[in-house]
Amino acid sequence: MTATKGLEGIVATTSSISSIIDGTLTYRGINIDDLAENATFEEVVYLLWYGKLPTQSELDQLHKDLEANSAVPEQVIDQIKSYPADTNPMAALRSTVSSLALFDKEANDMSPEANIRKAIRLQAQTSTIVAAFARIREGKEPISPKSGVSIAENFLYMLTGETPEPIAVEAMDKALVLHADHELNASTFAARVTVATLSDIYSGVTSAIGALKGPLHGGANEAVMVMLEEIGTPDQVEAYVKKKLDNKEKLMGFGHRVYKNGDPRAKHLMKMSKELGKITNNMNWYNMSVQIEELVTNLKGLKPNVDFYSASVYTSLKIPRDLFTPIFAISRMSGWTAHILEQYENNRLIRPRAEYTGPSSQAYVPIEKR
Repeated sequence: MTATKGLEGIVATTSSISSIIDGTLTYRGINIDDLAENATFEEVVYLLWYGKLPTQSELDQLHKDLEANSAVPEQVIDQIKSYPADTNPMAALRSTVSSLALFDKEANDMSPEANIRKAIRLQAQTSTIVAAFARIREGKEPISPKSGVSIAENFLYMLTGETPEPIAVEAMDKALVLHADHELNASTFAARVTVATLSDIYSGVTSAIGALKGPLHGGANEAVMVMLEEIGTPDQVEAYVKKKLDNKEKLMGFGHRVYKNGDPRAKHLMKMSKELGKITNNMNWYNMSVQIEELVTNLKGLKPNVDFYSASVYTSLKIPRDLFTPIFAISRMSGWTAHILEQYENNRLIRPRAEYTGPSSQAYVPIEKR
């Protein structure tokens, strides 16, 4: 046996949920460009779970189901209030989502019907949890979900207590669509490995959140904003980028293992970053991002990924940068749960092998002779 580091290029399973073929991302065969320009996040959630776009009545029912399950148990809110003030938001989300299982009477019901109901609850409650955590750490009371609005609008409302502008809702909804699924990425693979043991859906998404927390996966967009803040102004971009490249340091938000000609999602967020910059009368983050992209592409041949422009989009929406990855989780909950449901449908324990590289032919030495 010969190991393939990082499992790069290894086909580990079959899936009909999303694909990346010749640099094109699709959800259930529909191009991400088409979905980003036309679909709402709720339509995408339905598409990922059920394999088709919803009719109006099906979409209305999904909205009702999500709305009916968006509240979080008071015991869970009390748990969030007990967290230390400096708790990492992804650590808080990981622990809180895991605890939801304790208050779900169907947590261990493995029937397909119960699992889809749990998927609905998880999708509905994740944004409530993130918004509640954000307010609680600021000494504010959480805001209950509003009726009759989208997940994107509800999240922004629960975060601020104010009705968001339509452009803000559009930007958030588009970001949720673009992040919803991405084939067999690290967090999705972690979720499928967990539930392949026939563990419950809560265990699966908790594993996924743990994987997403890492800076090489979900944490990359936060790292992009750190970089932009370090640079400060457009006139400092060139010196900063060249110094990083000369020192062979990684620039976050560039390159992707499965895309050789650029991430197809990045252009949609680039456009939204520009629009938000104009509306907020602050083009600084967008202009810096464009300069960085041009330099890195020209000097290294690397193109931005989805994380790069999402950083300036979220910052224009006045969202703290340590909430960027939890927002990623709100979106990706749709993909994680879709993959978990698919794994249950045709399950086989995921148990790869390892190439052994340690010593061989060693004998046990009694402790008095060591």
